[in-house]
Formats: sequence, C-alpha cells, structure tokens
Amino acid sequence: MIHYHGTPITPNAQLNGMTGRNFCVSFARPDQLKTCLSIGQSVMFDNGAFSAYTKGIIFEHKKYYEWLEPILMHPHWAVIPDAIGGSVEDQYKLLSSWPRETLGMSCAAPVFHLHLPLSYLWELMNGYDKVCLGSSGEFWDVGSPNWCRRMDEIFNHIENWNIKRREKKWIHGMRMLGQLDGGWPLSSADSTNVAQNFKKHGCANCMAEKIDAQNFTRKWGVRELQQSLFISK
Repeated sequence: MIHYHGTPITPNAQLNGMTGRNFCVSFARPDQLKTCLSIGQSVMFDNGAFSAYTKGIIFEHKKYYEWLEPILMHPHWAVIPDAIGGSVEDQYKLLSSWPRETLGMSCAAPVFHLHLPLSYLWELMNGYDKVCLGSSGEFWDVGSPNWCRRMDEIFNHIENWNIKRREKKWIHGMRMLGQLDGGWPLSSADSTNVAQNFKKHGCANCMAEKIDAQNFTRKWGVRELQQSLFISK
C-alpha cells in the first residue's frame, strides 16, 4: 500500500530528509508543496475541506481547482471537494463542480463519508477509479468501536462489489494510517502522525520509515455485523 504523510513537516530540514516518501499536501496548508513535488514519489492533493470544517470557515472549491490545474498529473492525484457531514445531495453538487475539461477524471477521487448510505458508495465505485473513505457523523472518531463496526460493514460491501465486478477497487483511508490492526485492505492511507509527533523521536524520516514498513492486509474475509448498533442502507 501507499503511505501518504501529511504536511507541513517543520522545520524544512526534516521534510528534506524524507526524500522518496509519498506526501499529502492540503490546499489549506500548501506551504511545502514545491518541496514535496521535488523529493516525493507522489503527492496526494487534499482539498482542505476537513480543515475548513473544523475551523468553521467556507471552503472555496473554485480556488482549489485553480491551484490544482498546473500540478495535477500522474502519479499525483486529488481529492474531489466534499461536504463533511452533508447529505448525498450535498456531495452530488460538489462532484458536479469538478472541472472535467481542465483537470480530467483519471487523477480525481471522491470521498465516501461513513455516515452516508452504502448505495452511494456502490455508485462511487462504479464511477471512479479511486474512492476515499472519510470519517463523519456518528463515525467521526477514528478507531472507536462504532467506527470499526462501520468499517467492517463497508468492506463487506466493497468485497461484494469486487466479486460482482470481478475487479478490485482502489480504496484510500483518510486519517487511517494508524489503523493497521483493523485488517481492512486499504490500497493507501494518509495521516499527519509524523508531522505531529516526530519530535518525540527526533527524526521525521526515521518515524516515516517505521510506518512505511507496515502494510494493511490484502485479503478480506466477510465479517458478521452487529446490525442493531447502526443502520445502513
């Protein structure tokens, strides 16, 4: 799997020591974009909606598109704007705003928020090469028992899609690099763990190396669910 390390990672000398890693650069904090493009294997461009949501500010998706236009190309990819905590209809509005003519679709990934119906996840997997999972609503707390049960339900659903379509979908876990023990077969994941905690270890690259040495399982065995604890559609 691919491990995306969130930035900024300061001081800059620590980031410069992470040559060859994969990075997540948010539109909300593009401070180290040039360096990440220069030294990284690939960059995941986050739309910054999470930062806007937690700070209570308006996300300006048109400016995000302008920011992406000169830099979005393989092997890099970008997260399509999403409405955290919003309805399926809210997500549709933002999906339709993506400028297909200028940015194309091959480097774009929508977000499935965990509180939304599974029928919407199925729809996204039918329409996009890569789908991100984002924690939201009653499943906001990553790693909580309720969140873990929802992830089990989601991967049961994904496995059903894989079997019916006879292919494997690329699934990215947002803020999920720390969830290796759950057994969910993510293709990639991101976190700001290194940026937030490397000073305890003294070396950002040393911490990233340990994280990158771990991988999620590649096989999924369908799990029994405690359906009374949450409702899915």
